[in-house]
Amino acid sequence: MVFKRYALIAALLFPLVSSAEIPPGYYDSAEGFSGQALQWALHDIIDNHTVKSYSYLWTAFCTTDDRYGDKVWDMYSDIPGGTPPYTYTLIVDQGGSAGEEGIGYNREHSWPKSWFGDGSPMNTDLFHIIPTDIYVNNRRSNYPYAEVGSTTWTSMNGSRLGSSITTGYSGMAFEPVDGYKGDFARNYFYMATRYKGEDNGWPGSAMTDGADLEDWAVDMLMDWHQSDPVSTKELDRNEAVYAIQNNRNPFIDHPEYVQYIYDPQSGIEHGVEPAVVFFQTAPNPFTSTAVISYNLAFNETVSLHIYDINGRLVHTLQDDLQVTAGSHQAVWTGTNQSGAAIASGIYFAVLNTTSDSSTLRMVCVSR
Repeated sequence: MVFKRYALIAALLFPLVSSAEIPPGYYDSAEGFSGQALQWALHDIIDNHTVKSYSYLWTAFCTTDDRYGDKVWDMYSDIPGGTPPYTYTLIVDQGGSAGEEGIGYNREHSWPKSWFGDGSPMNTDLFHIIPTDIYVNNRRSNYPYAEVGSTTWTSMNGSRLGSSITTGYSGMAFEPVDGYKGDFARNYFYMATRYKGEDNGWPGSAMTDGADLEDWAVDMLMDWHQSDPVSTKELDRNEAVYAIQNNRNPFIDHPEYVQYIYDPQSGIEHGVEPAVVFFQTAPNPFTSTAVISYNLAFNETVSLHIYDINGRLVHTLQDDLQVTAGSHQAVWTGTNQSGAAIASGIYFAVLNTTSDSSTLRMVCVSR
């Protein structure tokens, strides 16, 4: 199975079922732009947000990062589609120190505060500050995110600390689990846009030049953005942060903006409908049935296959099917080719058409 980089910006569009409620006209002033012009337009839209105190972040987490009512949604300890090794209760388990995992949670600047000199309003901007296990947060320190080769430490959920194997950076790095890489990528694209031109005096890092992302970081984060599309979790968090800060993350609302800004020569123009639109499956995660949707601008020959995480074919939904232009759906009942129910885990829907191909990640939870 081959994951084609930048195969279709449509693979990054909204999930079929979305809780996003973008205010009418919110992004109107960004229409028609691409490249740096689009980034500046978005900066002007999300600039001057309502700033909260650092202590208020504990309260904010109760709406921005709540799970199952009173539990913390910690991306450094959670196992997407599985059972996390430990969970925290909001407020009750906050703060303190820890010499191991599972003691408590704190406020993690996913874009480390040392990179911007711990200045305001960056140091309380909820779009990059998340609740995480204290010990894992300490191990991450202020290392860049990257793909890790030689590992020096692994957290209970599989996040890794070690030497980067990402082209362009070979130093020490922290790699979150695959299921949240897109979340962190969109956090970074937000920060690079929100603080564009407002980064005078920022120390920067191996990953950043002020508020600008280094080229190697852009390439990697775009890959993460594509391989882990916007989830319902992110849509809900975007709304919760908007209610507090009165600004939004454009790359959650409009994932296609990433490519419009950072790869405007890709052939996908702002406002031009791509030939194939492959939507995130719904629901995702799913228990027994997943609806896979796509739109075709032209008549196409379509194949739609499900693979497991090891690249093995699990089920064929469509095979060299002649499909007319328009909207189409395929329903997968979570079975293999023999009709037996699949195990919980990560699967991939791969859509191949006459003109292109794209891949979406799916999570099946306990049935």
